[in-house]
Amino acid sequence: MKYSFCTISFRHQLISFAELLRFMRKKQFEGIEIWGVHAMGLYEHERKETQELLHGMAGDDLAVSMLSDYLDIDSEESFARSERKCEQLIRLAHWLGTPRIRTFAGNKSSRSVTIAERDAYTERLRKLCRMCGEEGVQLVVETHPGTLADDLDSTLTLLSDIGQDSLRLNFDVLHVWEYGGDLLHMLHVLEPWIDHFHFKNIASPSQVGLFNPGNIYSASGDREGMVLLHQGFLDYRKLLEEASHLDCYASLEWFGPSPLSALAEDIDWLHKQRYSLAGNLRNSI
Repeated sequence: MKYSFCTISFRHQLISFAELLRFMRKKQFEGIEIWGVHAMGLYEHERKETQELLHGMAGDDLAVSMLSDYLDIDSEESFARSERKCEQLIRLAHWLGTPRIRTFAGNKSSRSVTIAERDAYTERLRKLCRMCGEEGVQLVVETHPGTLADDLDSTLTLLSDIGQDSLRLNFDVLHVWEYGGDLLHMLHVLEPWIDHFHFKNIASPSQVGLFNPGNIYSASGDREGMVLLHQGFLDYRKLLEEASHLDCYASLEWFGPSPLSALAEDIDWLHKQRYSLAGNLRNSI
């Protein structure tokens, strides 16, 4: 497993892409996940400078792990816009050199969506998968509340209905925990479709509402309870023991204050876990 961090962590501050890459190298991250708004800004206003930085990343075996955005599939009218946006994101993904684009599986929970709505959402996602696949890009949907990927059964149904293994998952650990049930069991069930991870944690299960979009994207939103990976109630040590063999990226998705210092502490802890797991593996041979 390789580690990246998300530019969305810096949504409320002014920081350059060059500075983020310096931080990435200093702390030995292997990638960076770029929010769609940030990617478009770089392309439109700093294309030449960014291209040079991307070239330098490739030379150092560093990568853009994922381009993260939102493609609306909730109506025919909005989907027409999403098809155009998807074409734009594919071009951005090629420019960034990333093989994957992240979206959500609608914005209605699997429990509230009607059969007709689910069929329509699935068909629209299938079209987006086809568009991406034809251009050599993988579309991934995030496991997330209020979508068709908000519990295990619905997620498996969605993957089956899309068909031909053309859809993959961004396995957000905290949100999969919200499915209910055994987290590690769900990890193993969904493993064949996992193409990327999001890591984040909170102090108490009762604080999961902190990650509701209305709070997250507000500059004045509540951040109390957003904690480092090893300080929260989710046990990332156990998850890493089960998932560290996977050949994919895990992005640290920090929404709290002081992102540079928080991400630095998290990646230092993850590196220690990596060395510990490697040592345990050697001792078991």
